[in-house]
Amino acid sequence: MQNIKLNNGVEMPILGFGVFQIPDANECEKAVLEAFDCGYRLIDTAASYMNEAAVGNAIKKSNIPREELFITTKVWVQDVSYEKTKIAFQKSLDLLQLDYLDLYLIHQPYGDIFGSWRAMQELYAEGKIRAIGVANFHPDRVMDLIVNSGFTPAINQIETHPFDQQISTQEFLQNNNVQIQSWGPFAEGKNNIFNNDILLAIGKKYDKTVAQVILRWLTQRGVVAIPKSIRKERMLENFAIFDFELATDDMQLIQTLDTNESLFFDHRDPNMVKWLSERKLNL
Repeated sequence: MQNIKLNNGVEMPILGFGVFQIPDANECEKAVLEAFDCGYRLIDTAASYMNEAAVGNAIKKSNIPREELFITTKVWVQDVSYEKTKIAFQKSLDLLQLDYLDLYLIHQPYGDIFGSWRAMQELYAEGKIRAIGVANFHPDRVMDLIVNSGFTPAINQIETHPFDQQISTQEFLQNNNVQIQSWGPFAEGKNNIFNNDILLAIGKKYDKTVAQVILRWLTQRGVVAIPKSIRKERMLENFAIFDFELATDDMQLIQTLDTNESLFFDHRDPNMVKWLSERKLNL
């Protein structure tokens, strides 16, 4: 497994396993255990996914040494403030049955993010989190956080796939020493991605599937990816991307698919800001 080094020197796998939209506890626990069997060591969850306990059970049952794992979770909008984040962090830690986190993210750029960020910096300083970062922050929000907190996030996890490639955002993040991480690497199947002519042709050239081409393209760009599947054969397929390298012309060909627009929603849309901010979960 290839690792990348974060801005504080902590290393993390460039390829992990995400558990978004696996709400059933038994299914999630089984999926994480199978992901471990396949070789994944980075697991990405979130308080809002409502499956941290299942992930924690899988971690415990796996008997994999803690230092070999890289566990990420995220604080949801309703717990974004200094006091609430401290409480939410401990809840997540308890559900995951861990005594420290590898990465803790602010899930959405709304609410009292500076209060949360201060709480996370304290938890980081206490050794309870190895790295802290954000998710779904546009570059202006990242810069605001860096400049006005004086503490640079290690990661920004954002929508990144062949139809929204985040080329300029990745350049901005690199220039500011922030690692880009992709969510939705397969665009959740939108735009008929698995039958895209360009991706199919490139896959045929390397005897790889479209999913493998996409994950190779992301990791070759230095983008951390966290694909999800509940099928073990897909997990194995997604993991087998380190035995080939895409040529420069193929990387450029994939770049032609970029629309530079989200396939999901705009985090700056006032209606979406309102909906996400008012969404209360039983955490």
